[in-house]
Amino acid sequence: MDLGIQGKTALVAAASDGLGKAVALRLAAEGANIVICARNPGRLQAAVQEIRATNAAVHVNGFEADLGSADDISQLGDQLRKNQLGIDILVNNAGGPPPGFCDDIEDRQWQQAFDLTMMSAVRLSRLALEHMRTRQWGRIINITSYSVKQPMPQMVLSNSIRMSVVGWAKTLSNEVACEGITVNNVCPGWTRTGRVEQLLKARARESHLEPEEIEQALIAAIPSKRIGEVDELADVVAFLASARASYVTGTTLPVDGGAVSAAM
Repeated sequence: MDLGIQGKTALVAAASDGLGKAVALRLAAEGANIVICARNPGRLQAAVQEIRATNAAVHVNGFEADLGSADDISQLGDQLRKNQLGIDILVNNAGGPPPGFCDDIEDRQWQQAFDLTMMSAVRLSRLALEHMRTRQWGRIINITSYSVKQPMPQMVLSNSIRMSVVGWAKTLSNEVACEGITVNNVCPGWTRTGRVEQLLKARARESHLEPEEIEQALIAAIPSKRIGEVDELADVVAFLASARASYVTGTTLPVDGGAVSAAM
């Protein structure tokens, strides 16, 4: 299937590793030019080279940015304008906030999580909409978590702030739909990333078990009986980024092997 994004420019946030890098690789394979950002310069440049190797016909740019910093995102916008990189496809992604129970989290951690998870999506979307509105075409996809449909234990920051992203995205989707711009949320379940390894270890410490035992207990509760792979999430994002998904907007789609128990 031709996704109709060859020659489009996609900005994928936090794409030096994990879900973000998998999405960038998938979009590059479809012929989209890629812009990625990340904090670690070494991993950033390694990811740029890996994405270039996927498809020599596409342009790949990488910029350092801390997504929790308004100044860094503003500077990223300056770099995009300087290099005449108008964004057609935006994939909002950021490393999730740390695990913790309600009583564990201080005000400072709430503010950091809000800036990283919520405000990074808002600020990056403002940048991308500058170009999308001139073209009357655009795709904004937010990578959130299946916790927006089924909150997870010991994840109060993620459970709370990711739901705010969903509310904002639905509101934005209604405002820009008539301009040919769609806004959707993709909600990965348990997917094999470094972030998931961190969460498994945190749960293991709390329960005095091995991470492998925690993983097996999680798998037992997933109808697909396995943890997902990053490429499976990337395929869904690529469809929502495509011309084929022009009548899909305002949705929140779990990619979780059936782990969410709710019918909707």
